[in-house]
Amino acid sequence: MVSEPAFSEIGQIGVVVKDFERTAKALERLGIGPFSPIEIPHGSARLKIGLVNLGSVQLELIQVVEGESIHSRFIKERGEGLHHIGFFVKDIEGILKELEKKGVRASEGGEVMGVKYVYLDTEEELGFYLELIQV
Repeated sequence: MVSEPAFSEIGQIGVVVKDFERTAKALERLGIGPFSPIEIPHGSARLKIGLVNLGSVQLELIQVVEGESIHSRFIKERGEGLHHIGFFVKDIEGILKELEKKGVRASEGGEVMGVKYVYLDTEEELGFYLELIQV
C-alpha cells in the first residue's frame, strides 16, 4: 500500500514554449523570474529549460531545441501552453503501481540530471500531462 497520496500538492507547472527567451523576458517584465536557461538531453531531443520557484511551486519553461520528444509532439498538436502539472513524490514506482491498478498508465518516464520522472497518460483526457517527480 502506498503511504503517500500521489496528487496531494502541486510541485511544478510545466509550460512548453516556442521561444524560451521571448517568454522568459515577458514573464520577467511581470516580476516572475529570472529564468536561467540550461540545455539538457531528453531522449532523442535537446531541451532548453528554466525553473523559477513561486512559493512552493516551480514554474518550468520548456523549449525543444532539436529532435522529437513528448514536448515537441505536444506543441505541434496543441501549441504553446500548459504541458504538465508535476507532483513531487518519494516513491514513484509504488505510486505508479497503485495508479496502474486504477487504469492510469505511464506515457513516458526516465531520469534527467539525476531526477526520476514519469509523465502519466492523461494528455488526451485532460489536455495536459500529470507528472510524478521523485524527490
